[in-house]
Amino acid sequence: MSEQGISARYLDGFAGVLAEVASTGRRLTREELKTRRTLGEQAAEAGLGLRALVVAHLAAARAAWPVGPGSTESTLAALAAVEQAVDVFAEGYERAQRLTVRREEAARREFIDDLLYGRSDLGRLAERAERFGLRLSRAHAVAVAEGPQSYGEGGAVARRVEAEVLARFDSHSILLTTKNGRLLCIAPGDTDEVLDHFARQASAATEGGRVAVGRPRTGPGGVVQSYEEALAALEMAERLGLPGPVLRAADLLVYPVLARDRQAMADLVQHTLGPLTAARGGAVPLLDTLVAYFDSGCVAAEAARRLSLSVRALTYRLERIHQLTGADPADPAHRYMLQTAVIGARLLDWPNQPL
Repeated sequence: MSEQGISARYLDGFAGVLAEVASTGRRLTREELKTRRTLGEQAAEAGLGLRALVVAHLAAARAAWPVGPGSTESTLAALAAVEQAVDVFAEGYERAQRLTVRREEAARREFIDDLLYGRSDLGRLAERAERFGLRLSRAHAVAVAEGPQSYGEGGAVARRVEAEVLARFDSHSILLTTKNGRLLCIAPGDTDEVLDHFARQASAATEGGRVAVGRPRTGPGGVVQSYEEALAALEMAERLGLPGPVLRAADLLVYPVLARDRQAMADLVQHTLGPLTAARGGAVPLLDTLVAYFDSGCVAAEAARRLSLSVRALTYRLERIHQLTGADPADPAHRYMLQTAVIGARLLDWPNQPL
């Protein structure tokens, strides 16, 4: 169908109504307004531009305008009819567009849920992914950002991060979204610069929030794995107090290994650090001392500074730990066991939680 034919279809009956209004001075009927509104909806669903359609209405009004002298009343009636007709046409057009946007948003959200939960047929999921710019036959990595508040789709923070990322990189292969109050970026696994840029922008937009990046994985199931790795990295960082705004799951692989056998880890913590509970004030101050000591590279002066203690006080605590546990933090032969037990205690939230 030609452009002229398309325009004529959505102007159906407009010229005749306008001529009648100009001659009689009547207002548009409810049925006529409904017809124009419906045509507006149909034009939006057909993908036509509203500007061109409004211009077509005005051109049709000019062509149908009565020739010769006329009363002021008939002129005003005709102008009012044009105004009403264009207004309800645009109303129908905008309503159809809103419905289309909502359907697209619902389809996008359903796809993201299926993708990140590993639901749906994998072949069908791969087909749907192409609609959103993802080719799941390639490796993809997922970056997850969280901050002090929950972030929703279309919110100011999500829009800001999305604009910053898409202004720099090709949007066809990147999917930016939110999930459970967190910001997500799904990108091809060989585009580290995309995930790095997202991490910087997300950290800044969330006012110092933390970002974790999963390892690149192939296939529909690979996106789920990378996403879960990023979530696990965020949880690990929270428990262990790991520094840095950006974490990479590949750099934290030792922690899942340590946590894999929970009972063995609990036994190690109980055997190695359990005696600290006999100290005056409980195990927490001495456990914090070990954390600071190991985090500072076993440099007593730095550990004392982090704990706001004198070096003498720190040394006393280390000696007390040696007395209670039989393991000397300063002795390389004992250090690995103590440090592993400290990591286990933080993973298991001991002594706040019983083993």
